[in-house]
Amino acid sequence: MAAREIDPRAPEPPYRQIAADLAAEIKSGELAPGRPLPSEKELTERYGVARNTARSALTVLRDQGLIYTVPSRGSYVVESADGV
Repeated sequence: MAAREIDPRAPEPPYRQIAADLAAEIKSGELAPGRPLPSEKELTERYGVARNTARSALTVLRDQGLIYTVPSRGSYVVESADGV
C-alpha cells in the first residue's frame, strides 16, 4: 500500500486526506472486507502524522460505515459492501 502524500497546506485537514486515501483502498479492494486496517502506529509512520490524526481518520471511516473497530484488536473493513 503506497500512501498518498499528505499536504498540510491543503484546505482539507490531514485526517480527512488519510480517510479518503484509505476509503479509496477499501473501494478498490486493496483493503479487502474482513481484513484489518493498519494500526494507528502504522498509520502515523505511513503518513507522518500524530496518533490523534490517525485516530480521527479511522473515526471518519467508521462514521461512513466502511470499517468497524474491536477494542484492543484493531479496525477492520466491513464485510458488507453497503457502505462502499
